[in-house]
Amino acid sequence: MTQTPEQAAQKPLTLALSKGRIFEETLPLLAAAGIEVPENPEQSRKLILPTTDPGLRLIIVRASDVPTYVQYGAADLGIAGKDVLIEHSAEHPGGLYQPIDLNIAKCRLAVAVREGFDYRAAVHQGARLRVATKYVQAAREHFAAKGVHVDLIKLYGSMELAPLVGLADAIVDLVSTGNTLRANNLVAVEDIMPISSRLIVNQAALKTRGARLQPLLDAFARASA
Repeated sequence: MTQTPEQAAQKPLTLALSKGRIFEETLPLLAAAGIEVPENPEQSRKLILPTTDPGLRLIIVRASDVPTYVQYGAADLGIAGKDVLIEHSAEHPGGLYQPIDLNIAKCRLAVAVREGFDYRAAVHQGARLRVATKYVQAAREHFAAKGVHVDLIKLYGSMELAPLVGLADAIVDLVSTGNTLRANNLVAVEDIMPISSRLIVNQAALKTRGARLQPLLDAFARASA
């Protein structure tokens, strides 16, 4: 049954988050707004978590799915990395408002190769590379700007394996400490962009529930400044 605007307005706001680093680094931002999350998603099977604010609940989804839940209105707002948002926007342009860089879950998107691979010689103008990545759009734009032709191989995990077994010459992946690269005899050779997580908002919710959303947006902006 279709809800009336009054019924929709009474529903709690829904914030989409992914487990792990983004969830953990969001907790202090929520605390700054006076909101606590009693349950830890790492220790619970629940996918919908209440907060101490009856007007806000959390849904726990895969990081790559956060923008989809927000864009289609299943969540009013969410927090997602810039890397995820670039890939989502390539397939689903428009529909997401990104008002705040929260400056959390920082890392960088980088090109990495196996130790001893002459990357500089391999990326001369007109060269062709095989690149394995989950971040196809960002990788395509980066190498196109360099005038390097790439055959992009989409992988969803264990990216570091690709150069070691001859699947690809290079990978494009998120790098934080670099420990995983070093453990697999890989080295980061070029940074593509810094990555941090951003608050995203459903545009329809911003219009219809703006009075309830704005205090939370303001609290996030203050906490991340």
